[in-house]
Amino acid sequence: MLSKTLQDGLADYAIGTRIRTLRLKKKIGLVELGKHTGLSPALLSKIERGRMFPTLPTLLRVALVFGVGLEFFFSGARDKPLLAVVRKSDRNQLPDRPGARDVAYRFESLDYPATERRFNCYYAEFFPVATDRLRPHDHPGFEFIYAIQGALSVHVGADEHVLKTGDSMYFDSSVPHAYRRSGGRSCSAVVVTAR
Repeated sequence: MLSKTLQDGLADYAIGTRIRTLRLKKKIGLVELGKHTGLSPALLSKIERGRMFPTLPTLLRVALVFGVGLEFFFSGARDKPLLAVVRKSDRNQLPDRPGARDVAYRFESLDYPATERRFNCYYAEFFPVATDRLRPHDHPGFEFIYAIQGALSVHVGADEHVLKTGDSMYFDSSVPHAYRRSGGRSCSAVVVTAR
């Protein structure tokens, strides 16, 4: 069973519609296409109506019958501008350590359905953690943080920087870094990572 995100992403390619257009252009019925591909007419009908997405081997069988390459079904899918809307209730939550009780932060992806992303955006909530319990991490690229509320302590290498509401910072994320909430108020930020 495909997730809604995958279904929506595959639907953008309109593979079923493209197969139907090819079939009607060549004046081939579903039964005849089934004979040429070894696929059942019922399966082909489901694919054409978008009720099922074909595997690559299945799609290749269809492509061979019509003399097109696999790229035919995927090129031009970007005729529409890239657009992805993420509802608050649909955000994927990413704690710094899944299943742990004492997490320093929780990120929520703000752009996960967007394909070909040049950067990743997160809404982050930070929790109080003792400095000696921080777990620095690193990743290639750069990171940008904009503090929405509260005070955020950002450790980059041996340095500590405290961001207050409205402050921001940009840094090389290949340097080990960690975050924790400073003070008693709730703390949140927008975090953007890029390679």
